[in-house]
Amino acid sequence: MNEITSNDTRDIILDVTEKLIYKSGIAATGMELLVKTAGVSRKSIYRYFANKDELTVAALQRRDLRWMHWLRTEVDKAPTPEARLLNLFTVLKGWFASEDFRGCAFINTSGETGDPQNPVRRVAKEHKQKLLDYVSELCKEHGVHDPEALAKQLLILIDGAITVALVMGDQSAADTAQCMARKLLNL
Repeated sequence: MNEITSNDTRDIILDVTEKLIYKSGIAATGMELLVKTAGVSRKSIYRYFANKDELTVAALQRRDLRWMHWLRTEVDKAPTPEARLLNLFTVLKGWFASEDFRGCAFINTSGETGDPQNPVRRVAKEHKQKLLDYVSELCKEHGVHDPEALAKQLLILIDGAITVALVMGDQSAADTAQCMARKLLNL
């Protein structure tokens, strides 16, 4: 007999929560839907998470780890620092074309919270800081004069491309952002 362990149950709850929130948002993801979709009891959810906010934060933190790992792995396949900076946008374009693309989970969920001190907003800010740090690292490897300033500009291009791809349904937003990045890099 194959028993589900408590870690498996927690993982299932987090996976389902992340997918539902990414697809429909925090407000549309009620506890009843979570219970039904995850196939667990409400009591099981509350065994691991004190409330929906805590569950949402944990799911977003997990998404952050997975998304950043995915991005780094894909971008770092390019052979040179210059190519890695440009590959940021090639990788994003592939993501934009995926069937389940719904934009940036962190921008989306931040838009559902008004308070900058809300734990969801703090997770989103931490995610964007990690992304900025990674882009800054790539800029330093490339040897640009002011890597932090360029990284901030590239982050705006990244988030702008993600938003345009979602709102306008325009996967070529990544190509446009990459063209702008080339100009910033003097390529």
